[in-house]
Amino acid sequence: MKLLVTFSRKEGKKPIIAQVVRDTGVLINVERALIDSSEGEALIDIPDESCRLVKEKLEGMGAAVRILEEELNLDEAECVDCGACVSICPQEVFSFDGNWKLRMEGKKCVLCGRCIEICPHRALSRKGEA
Repeated sequence: MKLLVTFSRKEGKKPIIAQVVRDTGVLINVERALIDSSEGEALIDIPDESCRLVKEKLEGMGAAVRILEEELNLDEAECVDCGACVSICPQEVFSFDGNWKLRMEGKKCVLCGRCIEICPHRALSRKGEA
């Protein structure tokens, strides 16, 4: 399961993700992180059965946590199967089937936004932003 973790660094530079791994024993895969001197955001992947435990631990350390499930939206009426998203995606979320129809595996997505920016028909968006 993917969690989007946002946090402030005002309280000091605490390694909250490392702390959660140590305290819970749950291995966390950081798929994307943007951190500067004042705040941070990390997209993490954890085993589904550990979601509640990790979420509560992170929130207890002052982070805001949002569970993400298939956050990318493909408007098939707008998509012309051009493949621009296939070529730009670092996670191989997009591919073509045997009939050259675009396929999307949203669970692989790390929400980098590259596909949304490059799509010439604006067929891709984040859910809630369509």
